[in-house]
Amino acid sequence: MKYLVVLGDGMADEPLEELGNKTPLMAANTPQLDLLAKKSEIGIAYTIPEGMKPGSDTANLAVLGYNPKVYYSGRSPLEALSIGVNMKPTDIALRCNIVTLTEDDKPYEEQTILDHSSGEISTEDAAILIEAVKKELENDIYKFYVGTSYRHLTIWDKGEVVDLAQPHDILGKVIGEYLPKDAALREMMKKSYDILNNHPLNIERKAKGLNKANSIWFWGAGTRPALTSFEEKNHVKGAMISAVDLLKGIAVGAEMKVIEVPGANGTLHTNYEGKAMAAVKVLLEDNYDYVYIHVEAPDEMGHQGSIKNKVQSIEYLDQRVIKVVMDEMSKSGVDYRMLVMPDHPTPIWCRTHTSDPVPYLLYDSTKELNKDWNYNEEDAKASGNVVSEGYTIINKLIQ
Repeated sequence: MKYLVVLGDGMADEPLEELGNKTPLMAANTPQLDLLAKKSEIGIAYTIPEGMKPGSDTANLAVLGYNPKVYYSGRSPLEALSIGVNMKPTDIALRCNIVTLTEDDKPYEEQTILDHSSGEISTEDAAILIEAVKKELENDIYKFYVGTSYRHLTIWDKGEVVDLAQPHDILGKVIGEYLPKDAALREMMKKSYDILNNHPLNIERKAKGLNKANSIWFWGAGTRPALTSFEEKNHVKGAMISAVDLLKGIAVGAEMKVIEVPGANGTLHTNYEGKAMAAVKVLLEDNYDYVYIHVEAPDEMGHQGSIKNKVQSIEYLDQRVIKVVMDEMSKSGVDYRMLVMPDHPTPIWCRTHTSDPVPYLLYDSTKELNKDWNYNEEDAKASGNVVSEGYTIINKLIQ
């Protein structure tokens, strides 16, 4: 038996007037999921433990079978693992986003955050800007590392886990009250605006109609993580496919195989088919038992507040990942079980994560069911199937 997870990050949502009071998942044209739901178990899962912030870090740990209350030590340390940073026990890792702030004559504290991803900036452009910040701000205490797209890393020697605002939670807000209380972190963010706002690359981006990437933003502080081996814990050999450093970092910590797919970039226009075929290959040719296909696009579209693109990302997931995987697995004749779900909702109305339960779909090629439901938030809730502790859903998949 082979096991697959297809994770549509942030895919769950709430009914929208613009979609006739349907959610994006209900409104999307998803013939493969519609067909699959009739043969599968559906239900809802609570992936965010009570009292914890709703994030892709805690939620994906849960879907992978790790109780966030036991294993979570912060988001940035997981990304450090992906980048290859060997943290000392006294190190604190900080996420270092490159964000877009309003460009006007107001003091830094009175600026407004417009875009947490700087228009989904390319890694190549971001690397140039991080190097400019590094040249001016790096010292023996703070080290800067290039990550992917807008997501980068700072290591704080002998630092502390301070409370920091997530940039995607404060889109459209004046930043003053959300800046770090720590004076050194706050001052570096202010100086980064001076370094970046008129950087030649940002002048060029503005001329092209692109958002400037004109400030760094620290968040997600944490200590060095310690995850149990995925194979030791679940008795299956696992692989991870994702464009996002967070997911790759979790996989490194869990001693899973990390598969890099050319053209996989975490955006709406990622290499969906490449991810699907890489998953099939690792199961059928490389003899792995379990593969986790993470697709970031629905979450990004939720953060951007784009209804049209969120619906599109779900349709791409349906036809360019799930259908491709199922066609290939069917041709192989190998038995498999597949779990389809989001990690958390990223509702369009608030453009950030919530802790609401998410719909799951569990398909078994050897035990096809005969049901009259579709895969969406409403039908999943009506099914009566509830996984109250999200980190146990892996036990439903791997039997």
